[in-house]
Amino acid sequence: MNDQSGGFQGGAVAPFAEGGLPSASLRDLVLAQRGRQQGQLNPAEIWRVIRKWWWLIAGIVFACLLAAIAASLLVTPEYRARTTLEINREGVQPVQMGELQATQSFFQDRDYLNTQAGLMRSRSLAERVANTLNLAANPAIVDPAVPRESRNNVATSVVAGSISVEPVRDSRLIALTVESTSPELASRIANAYAETFIRSSLERRFEANSYARSFLEDRLGTIRGRLEQSERQLVAYAQAQGIVTLNVQTGTGTQTTEQPLDATSLVAINNALQNARAARIAAEQRFRQAQINQSNTQVIENPMVQELQGRRAQLEAEYQEKLGIFQPNYPQMTALRTRIEALDTAINQAARNVTSSLGSEFESARAQEAQLQSRVDELTRGLLNLRERSIQYTILQRDVDTNRALYDALLQRYKEVGVAGGVGMNAVSVVDRAQIPSAPFRPNIPLNLLIGLFGGLVLGFGSAFALEWMDDTIKTPDDLTQKLNIASLGVIPAAPRGSSVQEDLSDSRSQISEAYQSVRTALQFSTEHGVPRTLLVASTRAGEGKSSTALSIAHSAASLGASVLLIDADLRKPSFRGPSSQTDGLSSLLAGAEDIEACVHPTNQEGLFLLPAGKVPPNPAELLAAGRLSWLLERVAQMFDYVIIDGPPVLGLADSPLLASQCEGTLMVVEAGAIRRTAALNAVNRLRGADATIVGGILTKFSATKSGYGYGYGYGYGYGDGKYAYAEGEKQKRQIELLKSE
Repeated sequence: MNDQSGGFQGGAVAPFAEGGLPSASLRDLVLAQRGRQQGQLNPAEIWRVIRKWWWLIAGIVFACLLAAIAASLLVTPEYRARTTLEINREGVQPVQMGELQATQSFFQDRDYLNTQAGLMRSRSLAERVANTLNLAANPAIVDPAVPRESRNNVATSVVAGSISVEPVRDSRLIALTVESTSPELASRIANAYAETFIRSSLERRFEANSYARSFLEDRLGTIRGRLEQSERQLVAYAQAQGIVTLNVQTGTGTQTTEQPLDATSLVAINNALQNARAARIAAEQRFRQAQINQSNTQVIENPMVQELQGRRAQLEAEYQEKLGIFQPNYPQMTALRTRIEALDTAINQAARNVTSSLGSEFESARAQEAQLQSRVDELTRGLLNLRERSIQYTILQRDVDTNRALYDALLQRYKEVGVAGGVGMNAVSVVDRAQIPSAPFRPNIPLNLLIGLFGGLVLGFGSAFALEWMDDTIKTPDDLTQKLNIASLGVIPAAPRGSSVQEDLSDSRSQISEAYQSVRTALQFSTEHGVPRTLLVASTRAGEGKSSTALSIAHSAASLGASVLLIDADLRKPSFRGPSSQTDGLSSLLAGAEDIEACVHPTNQEGLFLLPAGKVPPNPAELLAAGRLSWLLERVAQMFDYVIIDGPPVLGLADSPLLASQCEGTLMVVEAGAIRRTAALNAVNRLRGADATIVGGILTKFSATKSGYGYGYGYGYGYGDGKYAYAEGEKQKRQIELLKSE
C-alpha cells in the first residue's frame, strides 16, 4: 500500500517501467503477422500437422501395407505368355485394273497394322482357337455339366478376354500376349492364336482369289457374247453397203488402221496426179523457154545440135585460116562458105525439131494430168458418198473395238489372278513363339507394396489434414490470432504430474516459471505504459488454468520488487483461501465494508498480497454490479503497483464482463486442445461487448508433441519431450495455499 493508506510499501518496478513500443503494441504486431499468414498452408504448418498425427499416418500406412500383402497372398497367380508376329504388306490385289504392283505405295503401315490387330481381337478368331484347342472340354475352364453350346461360348469368352494385342511402335510387329492361371495353357493359347491367324489370313487370300476368278469368268462370258454380236453386225452392214476396208500401217508401222478401198485408191491416184502435175509444169516450162530462145539449155544439150555445131566450128576455123591466103571469092573459099551455110541450116532445123519435141512432151504431160484429175474427181465423189454410208459402220466399229478392249483386259486379269492365287506371299509370319512362363507376373508383390505405401501415405495424410481441418479447438498459439483475433502473449506448458504451482514457481529455472516470466515480459508491451495496472485474468470455462495464471503473473511481478495485489473475484467457487472460512474478503468490501487493509492478507512471497473472495454471496453478479467495484479498484490501484484479478469463467456468467469493464486490461486464458473455437470466440465477444480491453491471450496445458510443434515452443532445458501432463484435479487441489503459516 502507499503512504496515504499507511499500509504496504511498494518496491521499484524497473522491468515494468513505462516505455516499450510507443506507437504499436505487441497485439498490433501479432495481428499484422496473422493477417499476412492467414489462409496460407506453409511448410511449418504442414510439419506441425504431421508431427501431431504421425501415429495416425503410421497406423494407416501400416494397415495399407498389411492389406497389400494380404491381397498379394490371396490373389491367384497369373502367368503371361507372349508371341511376336511380323505383318507384311499385301502383295496382290485380285481385281485391280491396270498394271499389277508388288507393293502399294499408298498403303499406310500404321492403318494396316491396326486393321490386323483388330482382326486378331475378333471373336470369330477366338472361337476358332477355342475349337482348335478343344477348351470347351477342359474342366479347368468350363464346367462339363454345362451344355456344349454354352461351353463353347464360355471357352470363347475366356480366350477373347485373356489376349492382349498391341502393335510394336515404329515397326511392322505385333505383340500378342495371353494371360492365364496356367502357364502351359497361356503358352498353348498364344501359339495357337498365331497359327490360327496365319491360316485365316491365307484362307481369306484364297477366298478372295476364288471369288475374283469366278467373277472374271462370268464377266468374260458376257463380254465375249457382246463382242461376237457386234462383229457380226459390222460385217453384215459392210456387205450390205459394199464397204471394203484395208488394214493400213500408220506411223512407224507398228499400228494399223482400217480404211475403205476407195479411200486407198484415192490416195494412190491423188499421189500420181501430183506427180503428173509436176511433170506437166516442168515440160511446159521447157517448151516455153525453147519457143522464146533457140539457144536454151534443151537445144544446146541436144547431141545432134552439138555435133553439127562442132563440124561448123571446124569449117569456120579452116575458112579463117585460108582467108589469109585466098580471097573470099576464091572457089575453094566459096565452097567452104557454102558448106558452113549448109551446117547453119542443119543446126537451125535441129533446134526446131527439139522445140517441136518439147511441145509434144508438154501436150502429153497435160493430157495425162487431165486424165488423172478426172479420176480423182470421180473417186472423191464416190468417197463422199461412202462416208455418208459409213456413219453407221463407224458406230458399229467403235462398239466392236470397245468390246474387244474389255475382253482383252478381263482375259489378262483372269490370267494374272490364276497365277497370283498359287504364288502369293504370306503376309503374316511368327517371329518368336510363346514359351512356357517360369514365374507369375501377378501378383507383383513389390508393386503392390509400393501401391499400398503410396495409398497409405495419401490416405494417412488426407485423414490427418481432414481431422485437423474438422478439429476447431484452440490448439496452438497461432489459433489465438487466427481464430480468436487476439494476440498470443505466451504458451504455458503442461505441469508434471503431482507437482504444485508453488513448487514450479519457486524454481526459477523450471519450464512453468520461465513460461510465465515470458508472459510477464509480453505484458510489458501490451500497453503504452507497460503492464496494465489492473489486469483481469479470464477464461471461457473452469479448469483452464486461469487461477494458476493469475497467481503466477502476480508471483512473477512481486519477485521483481513490485507490490502486487491478487484478488480472487470468483465469488461462486473461490480458488484462494484466507486465514479462515469466515475471513472477510471481496464480497464484504462489495457489500459495504470500508476497511480494505483488514481484508488484504500478506502471503509467503514478499510483495504479494491476497484479497480473498470472502463469504460466498447469494447473488454475486448483482454484488459486482452494485457500483462498489469501481471504488474498490480505484482504491487498491492507489495502494499497490499492480492488481491482478482472478475472475470467474466467462460463459454462462455475468461476472467476468462486469469485472473486465472496470479493469485496464483483460488477459484471456485458453486451455490447449480443450476449448472449441465457437465457445472461445463467444467468450471473447462477450468481453468485447462489455467494452473490455483484451490485451491478449495465453495457451495453457500446452503439449508440444501432441500439438505437433516439437521444440518450437519449449522453455528452459529439455522441454518438449512430451513427458509432462497438466491436470488441476479435484477441488481440493485447486485450493492454493498462499498465506503465511501462523
